[in-house]
Amino acid sequence: MRRIAVYGKGGIGKSTMTSHLSAAFANLQKKVCQIGCDPKADSTMNLLSGEELTSVMGYMRDFDKEPESLEEISKIGYKGILCIETGGPTPGLGCAGRGIIATFNLLEKLSLFESFNPDVVLYDVLGDVVCGGFAAPIREGYAEDVLIVTSGEKMALYAANNIATAVENFADRGYAKVRGIILNRRNVPDEEEKVKNFANEHNLPIVLDIPRCDDINKAEEMGKTLIETNINHEISRKFIEFANNYK
Repeated sequence: MRRIAVYGKGGIGKSTMTSHLSAAFANLQKKVCQIGCDPKADSTMNLLSGEELTSVMGYMRDFDKEPESLEEISKIGYKGILCIETGGPTPGLGCAGRGIIATFNLLEKLSLFESFNPDVVLYDVLGDVVCGGFAAPIREGYAEDVLIVTSGEKMALYAANNIATAVENFADRGYAKVRGIILNRRNVPDEEEKVKNFANEHNLPIVLDIPRCDDINKAEEMGKTLIETNINHEISRKFIEFANNYK
């Protein structure tokens, strides 16, 4: 089982990248689970034709109890992908990071990995603050690899640097390691040079270079990934090739 955490600044497109990776692995006949670790609980919408998914925290808040089965807090999406959202507390109350930890503990109690038996698990994690629960995929043994999504924008690179540094700080503990950078282009000046400089500073490869593309936006308006709407598109092929070569 491959366990991959995708980190990035809020709004940088990490959910778009994660759902495309899930779709790519699924098209290679892999059994895939995507877990959204963001209070907005919108990570998996493009795998569910735009449908909202009741988050784990939302379920516990609405029913004042823990779910008793995976079926209560998950949906099967595109190509059989199992979709789960951690969600977060009521805005202004509670800690979203603690919500992630509570969700992970619950998924262990519900024997997620034993019952679904995935080949690939993808965690879509907010990377603006790498502390507490948001660092859980890195340091609690849930993920083995980290992919960092960034553009050449200053704040995106700032967040990416925080993520890379956090992982480096855990290097001697056998936790997850950064596998590489996903460049999600925003067409800012000197973007490629800026991201390459950042990658070189941390001795990391740029493993995917995704151009800004209206076709991705059009697919997302339909609640789908570009892989689902046009598997032969150049960008779709990039994701599938990456997934096929992922070892």
